Amino acid sequence: MFSLTTLKQSVFLVVFLLFVTPGEFQFTSPTPPPTPPCSINKNCDTCVPHAKCLWCFSTNNCTEYPVTWLLPPASVCPLAQARWGLCWLNFEALIISLAVLGGTILVSIAICCCCCCCRTRSSRPDRDEERFARRREEIKQRSEQRKVERKTRHDEIRRKYGLMGDSDHPYSKFENE
Repeated sequence: MFSLTTLKQSVFLVVFLLFVTPGEFQFTSPTPPPTPPCSINKNCDTCVPHAKCLWCFSTNNCTEYPVTWLLPPASVCPLAQARWGLCWLNFEALIISLAVLGGTILVSIAICCCCCCCRTRSSRPDRDEERFARRREEIKQRSEQRKVERKTRHDEIRRKYGLMGDSDHPYSKFENE
């Protein structure tokens, strides 16, 4: 029923589980080493690559970025002197450039929406324009119909008085054709 190799493997497994302490074999990844505090950085180039650090040129020190505030308060560092991410870009220039970029994007979206709305409105005729065009067409058809009726009546009168087709008749030169 059991083979010898199966029995050996199960005995080895039981002995292994009994004698090996649970903390010896951990299959988790090691925790990363703690990041050093920002205050150990002594110049801007070593401070600003860390996202949590802020360099202040007025005090020449590296401090932790105050994450509770969107912008660092003036008590930490004035905006014109604060550097974060890049040493050559201060917060004032960053705020102004982002505001201009955001405003440009919003204005361009608004212009595109207005152009699209106006284009669809002008391509589709109004109900009033359609109604007026229909009335004009009806009036033109009635006018043509009256013109044809008038011509047939005049032709009947000309035939009655013998003015039709007679070229030698003295009144033939007065025909309206």
